[in-house]
Amino acid sequence: MAMRRSAPLLFVVLTVVVLALFVLDLATGSVDLSVGDVWAAITGGDCPEATRRIVIDIRMCKAVAAVLVGGALTVSGLQMQTLFRNPLAGPYVLGISSGASLGVAVFMLGAPMLGVSALGNELGTAGMAWIGSALVLVMIGALAHRIRDIMVILILGMMFSSAIAAVVQILQYLSNEESLKSYVVWTMGSLGEVTWSQMTVMGTAVAVGLVLAVVTVKSLNMLLLGEEYARTMGLDVRRSRTLLFLSTTLLAGTVTAFCGPIGFIGLAMPHVARLIFNNSDHRILVPGAFLAGVAVMLVCDIVAKQFAFPINAVTALLGIPVVVWIVLKNR
Repeated sequence: MAMRRSAPLLFVVLTVVVLALFVLDLATGSVDLSVGDVWAAITGGDCPEATRRIVIDIRMCKAVAAVLVGGALTVSGLQMQTLFRNPLAGPYVLGISSGASLGVAVFMLGAPMLGVSALGNELGTAGMAWIGSALVLVMIGALAHRIRDIMVILILGMMFSSAIAAVVQILQYLSNEESLKSYVVWTMGSLGEVTWSQMTVMGTAVAVGLVLAVVTVKSLNMLLLGEEYARTMGLDVRRSRTLLFLSTTLLAGTVTAFCGPIGFIGLAMPHVARLIFNNSDHRILVPGAFLAGVAVMLVCDIVAKQFAFPINAVTALLGIPVVVWIVLKNR
């Protein structure tokens, strides 16, 4: 009960940390700005016009993308770990991100072969990412229903990822130079390529996915003890699983569509949230994981901009030690 009473305080602290990191992220870049000027630009205070343009027109979109990416991937990872009852489950490991990558590859590389331009089509990119991630999730879910060994499921998820990579390589080989260049840049993962017009689609889809995550909180708590227990408690497991799959598809698929495949956040950060709150109640974990994921993604973006590193390299360097700790902890 002590930890439950401290949860509101932890939420306040995490929220303050996120706000501070958000402002610091806006201040960091090729041209360093003072935190005071950044705050003035955000709140409409007195600051140089050049500073206001840099903050609002250039850096704000990237910082908002970091918030959406960190929160969406962490919540989707938490859902998958609870549903499959395995600490190593996540959108990247289970092949969900790879499925989204395949959808984007088919759209960006395959469409030009048919004489259709795919560049700049935000809805087409997002739609194909949703379809790709949903197909992988449906296959994983069907296998999980028949195969009880979760390690086999994880291995099959990695096999799906390898098969998808092979298909993508074929598409790359057959595609033209312009489409290939666009896709290769996309695979590196980037927060800076998202435009405000894309942000409308991305933000709406992530918001719907988060609403579904909140709706399924009670189901996640029941599923902690297994599907059989959940059924005895009157839970419609099939409906709950469908809602969880839909939420994960929207969260992981949308983020992958617009920012590329960003690894380790969805796998590592749910465990960090559990460590911070020391609680298994998803009424606390879902919002807590969202805030923790946002905070770490903002840190990764700050580091990436400071040292001119790819964002995927930073998330991997941060996430791998956490994964190693999970493996050692769970033997």
